[in-house]
Order: sequence, then structure tokens, then C-alpha cells
Amino acid sequence: MSETISEVTLRTKGILPVQKLKLLAEAGIISSHDDHPIEDNQFQPNSIDLRLGQKAYRVRSSFLPENETVQQKIDKLHQYSFSIEDGAVLEPNCVYIIPLLEKLKLPASNYASQKKLFNGESSDDVRLISAENLTAKANPKSTTGRLDIFTRVITDYSHRFEEIEPGFEGNLYLEVVPKSFPIKVRTGQRLNQLRIRHGHTVLSDQDLLRIHTSDPLLFDEKGRALDLSSVKVNNGLFLSVNLQSGDSDILGYKAKKHRDLIDLDNIGHYEVSDFWEPIRSRDEDHLILEPEAFYIFASKERCRIPTHLAAEMIAYDTGSGELRTHYAGFFDSGFGGSAKDGGARAVLEVRSHDVPFLIEHGQTFCSMKFEPNSEIPDFVYGTEIKSNYQGQGLKLGKHFKQT
Repeated sequence: MSETISEVTLRTKGILPVQKLKLLAEAGIISSHDDHPIEDNQFQPNSIDLRLGQKAYRVRSSFLPENETVQQKIDKLHQYSFSIEDGAVLEPNCVYIIPLLEKLKLPASNYASQKKLFNGESSDDVRLISAENLTAKANPKSTTGRLDIFTRVITDYSHRFEEIEPGFEGNLYLEVVPKSFPIKVRTGQRLNQLRIRHGHTVLSDQDLLRIHTSDPLLFDEKGRALDLSSVKVNNGLFLSVNLQSGDSDILGYKAKKHRDLIDLDNIGHYEVSDFWEPIRSRDEDHLILEPEAFYIFASKERCRIPTHLAAEMIAYDTGSGELRTHYAGFFDSGFGGSAKDGGARAVLEVRSHDVPFLIEHGQTFCSMKFEPNSEIPDFVYGTEIKSNYQGQGLKLGKHFKQT
């Protein structure tokens, strides 16, 4: 990534794929700490992994800066700080702010391609030749959600988490709150990821139904494409929870309390039984969730993301606020394989707030919003890039021994 360029041209709108993200890094729109240059394996089909920096701040509360920089807010709220270069433990239900190694310098304005010849002024900044400005959106990585680690990106003067507006220039900070387990983190580890979009073109429900008829998005438990009448849409594609046994009698997992720490460097290391209580099949097709307990379930439907699309899973608004589902939201192009592969289940991370909450088999839990890629990614999610959760059913995070 040592080569630099002074101009980036975007001809189509959508989520920027891996090859365009690499161009942005070459142009300095995405950059990193001098001692930690961007690594090639940070680039995913539709996103770039962000890495933890060298220091963590324990703060009294979460916050949004809006009228201040993040550092000014940290100075008001921090209790102590510590290095994570050699590893450090973050305790459950404590709020930490960790500066990330990556920085952004989104162009403040774009140049329309038809006016390119008339924009001859010299500038040290990269020129973006595009129809619209660039924006960015962050989300936890899949493993982060499955470990019940709550994370959100914060930027200077922002009034919203995770979203980064055109013209932003500066550092990125990550709010980290372990919920179920103490975690040991280290500089360079990756808890979240960033997508950059040219324009904002969420597909309509009619678009989704039209695509499903020729390039199926949802499948039943046996991998057969759902009939169009069975596909539920309403400002997105709905998924429901599975509470019936299939290949295994385990329907889900409930996190155990007061467990030993999880070192994020240890992949395939921990015994499932030490950290999780299995939820086994039963005669009833419902389950009552305990308040504030953390659960892992799988979707009833199997889903796939065609190579020309990217998806984001968002919590389904029940209208009551007792239930939060899905911490980790990005689904890359190629997830679930081709139509003949029959898709893969989505893993649902669930917590009931305040009161016990009854869930039933097939109950709507979340929805997926789809956006087009500005180009087909040079590579997609799957075994070729050693994706951890391709073809998954009910699956815990990669730090646990897989049976």
C-alpha cells in the first residue's frame, strides 16, 4: 500500500468493493498509524477491518460528542488509561474507548465527471471524480457479536454512532463494552469493520422480490428457495428464529455468568461447556428468555447474498423495546454461496431487557437491507478467503472448539 494516487473515479453508485477500498487506501482516504501500515488481509469483499490502537481509556459512561472532539469528551469522563500493546483485560459492563489505528479523510466534495476538464486547480488533497460524495458506516464483526462484545465507532462532533458523513477527516474511536465475558485485547486486533458507499441506494421491497424470483435470497431448512408468497418484506427482508430441532437437538446457547476471560488471540481454544449453556429441543415451540441474559440462536430461513449485492442485518423493532437482536450487521457478497448451495442460516444474538420475554418458532426477529455494490468484488465471502462462517448453521464464535 505504499503507492499513492491523487485521483479516484467512481462511475456507479453503491457499496465500494475490495478493489475500490484498496484504491482509497492508495489515495490516503483510508490511512493508518505510521508504525502499523494497512495489511492486505484487512480488506474484505465489501469492507475493511479496523484495528485496535495502542491505548484504552476507561470512561464513566458512553457518549456522543456532537459539539466536541472525542478526546475532549474522554478528558472529561476518563477514570484511567492503559496500554494494550502487550495485551490487557477489559472487564464486563465497563465502558472503554480505544482509538483505532485507521484514520479517514473523506473528500469534502466530489467533482462531477463531466466537469473534470474544468477542475484544474492544484491541491494536496485527492480528487474524487464521482456523482455523489462518499459516506461510511461501521459495524461489529461477526465474532465480536457472538462474544457479546458491544462496540460502536465514534467520531469527532458526531451526533450518531457508526455513521460517518462526507468531508470527515480525523481519527476513529471504538467504544467497547464486554457484556458476558472479560476479554483480553491487544493492539492490532479487529473487533469491527467499515463500509464506504458512493451514494445511498437501498433496494426497495419490490426490487428484493424481483431479484428473489431469478436469483433466490431465502431458502427453507432443506435448502429449497422459498416461494415468493413466503418471503416477508417491509422496508427490508425479514428473518425469523428457529426453535425446532434439525440435525442437532441444540436450538441455541445461553451465556454463563462469571466466567474466565477470553483471550482474543486464542482461536479454537475454549471449551463450549465452560462458557455456554446449551438450549435443547423440547415439546413446546416457544421459549421464555431471562431478562438481561445473552442468547445465540439461528434463523429459521437460510439466506444468501448474491455477488452484486451487500447486506446489513438490523434489529427488528417490536414496538415495545424489550428485545435486542443482532449486534453484528454486515453480510458480505457471497455469503451463503450460490443458489444451488441453498444458503446459510444467520446467527441471531439476542438479549431481552427488563422483563422475561416469550419467543416462538418462526417469530420475526430481524430484517436485512440490501444495497448494490458499485462493482462486483474481486473476491467474495467463502472458503477461498477462509471465511469462518460460510455454510453455517447454529455456530458459536471462532474462539470456541467446534464439534
